[in-house]
Amino acid sequence: MLGGMKVATLHLDPIRNRGPVDPRIFGGFLEHMGRAVYEGVYQPDSIHADEDGFRTDVIGALARLKMPVVRYPGGNYVSSHDWKDGIGPKTARKVRPDFAWKSVETNQFGVDEFMAWCKKLGTTPMMAVNLGTKGAHEAAELLEYTNLPRGFYWSDQRPSDEPYGVKMWCMGNEMDGPWQAGHVPAREYAQRAQQAAKIMKGLDPTIETVACGSSGRGMSTYLAWDREVLEYGWDDFDFISAHRYSANHRNDTAWFLAEGTEIERIITDYRSLIGYVRGARRSNRNVYLSFDEWNVWYKNMEMDGGWKPAPHLIEEVYNLEDALVVAQYLNAFIRNADLVKCACIAQIVNIIAPLLTRGDEMLKQTIYYAFEDIAAVTAGDALEAVLDCETYDADDRRGVSLVDVAATWDGRALGLSLVNRSLTDSVSVRVPVGAFPPFAFVDSRILAGDDPKVANSFEAPETLVSREFEVELGEDALVVNLPPLAHVTLRATTSP
Repeated sequence: MLGGMKVATLHLDPIRNRGPVDPRIFGGFLEHMGRAVYEGVYQPDSIHADEDGFRTDVIGALARLKMPVVRYPGGNYVSSHDWKDGIGPKTARKVRPDFAWKSVETNQFGVDEFMAWCKKLGTTPMMAVNLGTKGAHEAAELLEYTNLPRGFYWSDQRPSDEPYGVKMWCMGNEMDGPWQAGHVPAREYAQRAQQAAKIMKGLDPTIETVACGSSGRGMSTYLAWDREVLEYGWDDFDFISAHRYSANHRNDTAWFLAEGTEIERIITDYRSLIGYVRGARRSNRNVYLSFDEWNVWYKNMEMDGGWKPAPHLIEEVYNLEDALVVAQYLNAFIRNADLVKCACIAQIVNIIAPLLTRGDEMLKQTIYYAFEDIAAVTAGDALEAVLDCETYDADDRRGVSLVDVAATWDGRALGLSLVNRSLTDSVSVRVPVGAFPPFAFVDSRILAGDDPKVANSFEAPETLVSREFEVELGEDALVVNLPPLAHVTLRATTSP
């Protein structure tokens, strides 16, 4: 049943900002799990395959998301993975059992294929090294292979004369987790990671390193692990990672749509922790947050591959409420642009992903449109948004604003992303624009529906897609009338 119309005011000023938004917050994640690689990005027998076996339909769809970085090859997979198995002639590559997902890994897609795929997509690689069952020596060999010029053993094995120039490196994955191959206490992990980072930066001082933070806020070692890692390796780490997967097991949409408050709380936790360690060390350098695994995930929990190649694992189907939560993740990253400098949606195709494939078909899920629309309007500085808006309570999540918002300004255009969390009420958001040059044009899109559970399918692929939306542009204000259960993005520009 529809409710009434609420009113809200969004106050913005270009001089009140958190600094520039790093485009890397729109990053992706590709892991050797399920059908993410095989039948996802790589399928030589598909009608969409190019000369390298890459699916061009998947590349085309991902290109619209403007992902500047993609993390690879894991994930849990990396902690028992040997990168050397995936190089050289394909006929000579070893078939291996994958500990993490109980699957068969053929290694037909490896480091070189990933680098070539990144180039075709127009993105940059973010490589993870195995610090579970291997260590600093093997990590340095991989960096030699990817980044050093000819004249060294491993760089001479590289098929490309030019180095790949990988700039971002993850020092392992979720090493705080008992499920991880090679899991160790924080102190031992910090030693491994610091040793690897120091050697790798000694070979290539231009790289950035990401230390493993907590795998989630529910971990018993949450933040205590991160503190110990940062205190030990502060001078050699550029980022600490955070991971979160959001779930609606209680089937309570109002509660689930308050998820943005939890995302914001995690970022605030890390802001405080990093500030503490910086102060305790009396340091002038900064360490930033890499939120390099995030998404909605709870409906499909199949993670045992049955020792098969490319098994169907955690192929989540996303609905409208999931898309509204995905939008809140990105809004939070934008609002905290001074801290969150990288984020990777997990993952990009088939595995908890915005894209699904079935044979030669490809489906864009609801979360695809939320991601695409925000990436299209975000540029410049993240503005400090002051929102006067009604709130609601949903069980233990109390005082939640009806509207979640992020705003950016690049000197010419104002970008807004707004989520109406209400199931029943529309919200008219007035945005005074007196602090900005006069706006001449507004482009806006909306993703909305009456049913929070509505989803796209291969049989009905356009059940829920974003569409053009009308926004009122007056002399002194923008007015955005948000229907219930809606995500609206807009870009107001001063000239064509």
